[in-house]
Amino acid sequence: MKPRLLQHVAIPPLLATEFNTRYDAHPLWKEADPAAFLARHGHEFTGYVTSARFGVDDATLAAMPNLKVISSFGVGTETLPLEAAQARGIAVGYTPDVLNDCVADTAFGLVMDVARRFSASDRFVRARRWLQGAYPLATRVSGKQLGILGLGRIGQVVARRASGFDMEVRYHNRRPNPAVPYTYESSIESLARWADFLVVVSAGGPETRHLVTASVLRALGPQGFLINVSRGSVIDEDALIQALEEGTIAGAGLDVYADEPRIPERLLALDQVVLLPHLASATNETRQAMAELVVDNLDAFYATGKLRASVPLPA
Repeated sequence: MKPRLLQHVAIPPLLATEFNTRYDAHPLWKEADPAAFLARHGHEFTGYVTSARFGVDDATLAAMPNLKVISSFGVGTETLPLEAAQARGIAVGYTPDVLNDCVADTAFGLVMDVARRFSASDRFVRARRWLQGAYPLATRVSGKQLGILGLGRIGQVVARRASGFDMEVRYHNRRPNPAVPYTYESSIESLARWADFLVVVSAGGPETRHLVTASVLRALGPQGFLINVSRGSVIDEDALIQALEEGTIAGAGLDVYADEPRIPERLLALDQVVLLPHLASATNETRQAMAELVVDNLDAFYATGKLRASVPLPA
């Protein structure tokens, strides 16, 4: 018999036919009352397909007593029940590496946009304000200092992008990485004080909540720019808005927010901010590769009991 899977996210059309030939998958989003459906049928499922955005909540996990594997679309793990999965022997897979390039491209695109004010100048042209005078000068990117908060897989790709613009790179992690050639800063404040651009690429979750505080923003200073392609929770959003309104920092490029898709009106009103709708990995090529790894994780688990890309479980 085909393994029975519960889906919280859809499989892209290019994979759907092949996926459905191997698995008996049920789309949870089609249920008018998911909790009632799980109460009746939760015991039937051994696999669960979700995403970093939705994860798996405690009630869903408890309703699937025979669950053996979770395959998640994305690299964020803060919404996944890692400790509970470990306690029950449930394998948890995710999709690292295949999205590194597109997320790094987005980060560097935000660096370029917020400094050179491309989006803002586009609005200037479309409003026919050019007829009244030239657009104000912007900030150069080449040769500047780029600080990276979270020099993991994606952060290292951002650093490589920076080399093409002759930028010096420093970083801060919980601990130094001896395998990289970049200078380590012992605190976020010291990194921000040094940097012209502070790019946030750290993981989300309780441990990194509000790592970027008002004091970090003051250290970044009125000529500094903040870029966030990680999770909205990593930045104290109220402190960021206040810093932008008061000119404590020069600007920000954001792909993620504290309560997305609900963006504060005060943030929407600021012209020195570039706002993206959480699209860092949103290209056809990358989303296809992520979906393929979601399915590959399932195929590997049901064939061998091991995942191709397994989330590191708590120590």
